[in-house]
Amino acid sequence: MRKYEWISNNEEETKQLAYSLGKLTQPGDVFLLEGDLGAGKTTFTKGLAKGLEISRTVNSPTFTIIKEYMGRLSLYHMDVYRVQDSCEDLGFDEYFEGEGVCVVEWAKLIQDQLPENYAIITITREGDTKRRIVFEAFGSRYEQLGEELNRYEDISN
Repeated sequence: MRKYEWISNNEEETKQLAYSLGKLTQPGDVFLLEGDLGAGKTTFTKGLAKGLEISRTVNSPTFTIIKEYMGRLSLYHMDVYRVQDSCEDLGFDEYFEGEGVCVVEWAKLIQDQLPENYAIITITREGDTKRRIVFEAFGSRYEQLGEELNRYEDISN
């Protein structure tokens, strides 16, 4: 497991980092978003969607579990907080093994259904607008992606 870290000073820097990640994504990429309420998970997803050339407004899928957006690649934005039983078959594997990009919030609740390789992106508040963004890569694809993103984007300057 490799770890990469950035400091974002505001929402625009968070969106810019996510936009850069969206430009680098490939079919089948899976990102697990972690962070407290209001940390910036939806803000991050909005930037990622822009990098995927999605023009629709992105918002939290809290009450629908999965929202789908079409762009250069499809984006499947999942909020599994309300999933009652982690063993419940909601077809997550079809999304994880598909041709789109998955962003999953509260992924720990479906741990047993997650693919073998993915990236965990943890967003932590460091102040009113400042955020620490940590990218943990599980698998060679995500290590490569983390390295590319690290070279591609330095939001702390």
